[in-house]
Amino acid sequence: MIKWFAAILGYTFLRLPGAILGFLLGSFIDNFNTTGRSGPRSVFREFTQQQVSPADFEINLLSLCSIIIKADGQVSQGELDYVRQYFLSTYGKEKANAIFRTFNEVIKKREVSAQRICQYLNQRTRYEVRLQLLHFLFGIAQADGQISSAEINKLKELAGYLRIGNVDYDSIMAMFVKSADNAYKILEIEPTASNDDVKKAYRTMAKKYHPDKVVTEDQAIKKGAEEKFKEVQKAYELIQKERGMS
Repeated sequence: MIKWFAAILGYTFLRLPGAILGFLLGSFIDNFNTTGRSGPRSVFREFTQQQVSPADFEINLLSLCSIIIKADGQVSQGELDYVRQYFLSTYGKEKANAIFRTFNEVIKKREVSAQRICQYLNQRTRYEVRLQLLHFLFGIAQADGQISSAEINKLKELAGYLRIGNVDYDSIMAMFVKSADNAYKILEIEPTASNDDVKKAYRTMAKKYHPDKVVTEDQAIKKGAEEKFKEVQKAYELIQKERGMS
């Protein structure tokens, strides 16, 4: 299959990062070739003649995806599929292929720098958008069924580069790494908080993570905001039930 050939070729030139990128790009090509002659396969052939320049945001987003995928030194099929399906469903086959192709060309010319990418995003996105971006990266790490300590460390590092506070980081992590006081961590309060403080925290978090606050054209980031907003609501409802709050 093309994806494995591309992965081997990528590994030859760029070692593990190249293997990841080659596999992802090859997966797109395989997907087109197996769908049918009159379907996406013909679209792919026509698309090679088009001049499409993916936005820098999308390229940098894919760069961060590759950093998380290789964080634990293993290339997980689940994580690869998670990223591939995200780009396919969000951007469509033509644009997604352009993003991967452009990224593959760029990565050959320069090394991926997490700090530089995050600086770029910090200058061009609101804090609320970066929160949803971190949420998405956690989703990648969890796609293979578990989040390793190496991935946690890398996510923590990226959160720092994205200027995301520790409390917000812990809140997002609590949505993926379960513990006894997850609901309180999501609302960014202690289990000893009063009922009034719980209600106040919920109002603050609901306002903070409302999808309307996330100003971006990226549909997946918007979807992440909706998911996180639901997690805040679920955490509040759980605490309400445990405490018998009205």
